[in-house]
Amino acid sequence: MPTLKHRVNLSVPVELDHALHLLARRDELSVSSKALELLRRAIEIEEDDVLLAITEHRDKKNVTFVSHEKAWK
Repeated sequence: MPTLKHRVNLSVPVELDHALHLLARRDELSVSSKALELLRRAIEIEEDDVLLAITEHRDKKNVTFVSHEKAWK
């Protein structure tokens, strides 16, 4: 039966495969479901790192901030 999801084939080291199986068994998930969950978390972490870099670049010292009320007048 066709699926709407795209498939990704990965070759992983034995240690990673073993850890993935242990985590899946612990959480009572299939290995593919656990891999998907971990991949989603990793992407969120990467996104957070990018957003942090942007905010650190924009952050300035000795800046006068405008209040919300003044900004929208």
